[in-house]
Amino acid sequence: MANFYLSLFLFFALFLGHGFVELQASHHVYRNLQTSQSTSPNQPYRTGYHFQPPKNWINDPNGVMIYKGIYHLFYQYNPKGAVWGNIVWAHSTSKDLINWIPHDPAIYPSQQSDINGCWSGSATILPGEKPAIFYTGIDPHNRQVQNLAVPKNLSDPYLREWVKSPKNPLMAPDAMNQINTSSFRDPTTAWLGPDKRWRLIIGSKINRKGLAILYRSKDFLHWIKAKHPLHSVKGTGMWECPDFFPVSTYGLNGLDTSEMGPNTKHVLKVSLDDTKHEYYTVGTYSTAKDRYVPDEGSVESDSGLRFDYGKYYASKTFFDSAKNRRVLWGWVNESSSVNDDVKKGWAGIQAIPRKLWLDKSGKHLVQWPVVEIEKLRVNQVQVPSKLLKGGSVIEVTGVTAAQADVEISFDVSDFKKAEKLDPGWTNPQLICSQKGASVKGALGPFGLLALASKDLKEYTAVFFRIFKGEDKKFVVLMCSDQSRSSLNSDNDKTTYGAFLNVDPIYEKLSLRSLIDHSIVESFGVGGKACITARVYPTLAIDDYAHLYAFNNGTENVKFNGLSAWSMKKAQLF
Repeated sequence: MANFYLSLFLFFALFLGHGFVELQASHHVYRNLQTSQSTSPNQPYRTGYHFQPPKNWINDPNGVMIYKGIYHLFYQYNPKGAVWGNIVWAHSTSKDLINWIPHDPAIYPSQQSDINGCWSGSATILPGEKPAIFYTGIDPHNRQVQNLAVPKNLSDPYLREWVKSPKNPLMAPDAMNQINTSSFRDPTTAWLGPDKRWRLIIGSKINRKGLAILYRSKDFLHWIKAKHPLHSVKGTGMWECPDFFPVSTYGLNGLDTSEMGPNTKHVLKVSLDDTKHEYYTVGTYSTAKDRYVPDEGSVESDSGLRFDYGKYYASKTFFDSAKNRRVLWGWVNESSSVNDDVKKGWAGIQAIPRKLWLDKSGKHLVQWPVVEIEKLRVNQVQVPSKLLKGGSVIEVTGVTAAQADVEISFDVSDFKKAEKLDPGWTNPQLICSQKGASVKGALGPFGLLALASKDLKEYTAVFFRIFKGEDKKFVVLMCSDQSRSSLNSDNDKTTYGAFLNVDPIYEKLSLRSLIDHSIVESFGVGGKACITARVYPTLAIDDYAHLYAFNNGTENVKFNGLSAWSMKKAQLF
């Protein structure tokens, strides 16, 4: 152990001495870029409290962490326009995960190992509270290689300057390891094993087999590829943005990424490049074998468990040591056309950070918006419990419907007329597409109509349906129906859906939706399933947006009160 800390000391002495390449020399390249401006002065789709910079393209959240009480969000950013390209690591900091201060880009092309782009990666907090970032660089031969950067000044809580290792790349494809040079990216947060060796994984593929390539290191500088991956799955294609972390089997607290113990399970999440969907499994990590084994019955494809069943990708978690929680970030791409993105001058936002923990069943994760978001709530409106008769619509007034936080809970007492679930209905998204909000059922659809026009020509519907399964158990479906979200036919108006692990006989069906001009981020039954939608209404804009509770089923349901808040605008830049 003493030797480890000695090597760590020498490691950081090298970092902060003359051995590392400072970014200062090439920083001027990105200071005065001519950025394409929006051609539209009207910006009805910019968000009020979801993170986004003033302009241009953003994608994956990177290197998320807390350091000296300050939260850091790095993210993929194109400083030159509203489409992907010219990628650097933009950087913002916050004291509450909601209000943000922008800084100059932290990492940008300046070495041979990243001259063609600085792609995604992760931060690790090393002993002594020393942050380090591994990221994927694109070299002159367009190979994907892994690079290391560390703060120039550890006394600066805002970590405004970073230096790169002169030894970069520290991990690269070569003739011996036979790694695919175009499919080797997105290193994870590292964890320290019982043998005092660091480990991290990098997404890759061999033909159509997705894999998490495992590397080990004694000093965080010299890395050796393991003979086997941490995990792999045939037929899944390239694994982007892998994430691997422990979760506690009891309670809601998060765990440090290096935590190992008897009351611990592990989660492996991958983002599938082929489908642009993510999935995760819960399982067991063998420290002796350095292998991850998903629990029996796990579905290892995008038909399996997802953090979010809507527009949500390239997600990344970190351990918030200040509040003992694991926090999830995710990129929410546009559903508008590229031409519309260029006209408005920006593309991409980040979802509201979510606290994440293992459900008491041990079978899946639960997510909920970080509590800090509630500081933006103002002017609460409450609608008392009442019977929502079949075919009825009730408007929620007194709230800024284009920028709101809404919670509603439904209670169903009579299940006799629940529709039978066809055994072939195994794809929840397909069911939601065929049985949207306008399709009358028995127990449902009932839920919320968000970003709705007064005449209901436009709305985004988030709702539940209850079916009776073959085993006489009831099946709850949660849908987000964008089919009528906009009169603009150029938008992607895909409908999303998920089955909920809930028994409606004993549990109320609660729904929370964060509505923010062009995004509806919804959490079903306390966060057992989450669905995020991007929508661009032409009528339901700003003060012309309305909010309704509805029941388009034949049977009555009761809602046990509704609470809605107007949301203040967050400081985003």
